[in-house]
Amino acid sequence: MENRLKALRAQCGWSQAELAERLDVSRQTVNAIETGKYDPSLPLAFKIARLFGQPIEAIFRDAPISTSILGKQPL
Repeated sequence: MENRLKALRAQCGWSQAELAERLDVSRQTVNAIETGKYDPSLPLAFKIARLFGQPIEAIFRDAPISTSILGKQPL
């Protein structure tokens, strides 16, 4: 899943630790979401969307399926 979390956090001037505190998660969780290593749960995604005043779809989007997995063009 791709996301705009890092850009939104930077616009607010927050560190990962500050965002983590606002979301009641660890800084490592914020880092993992920003780098695409972890997809947030639906409740956490809603919490992030509310915090930034945007719909979930404006922050998160599904990444195209890799061509190496399917052996054809990405969806």
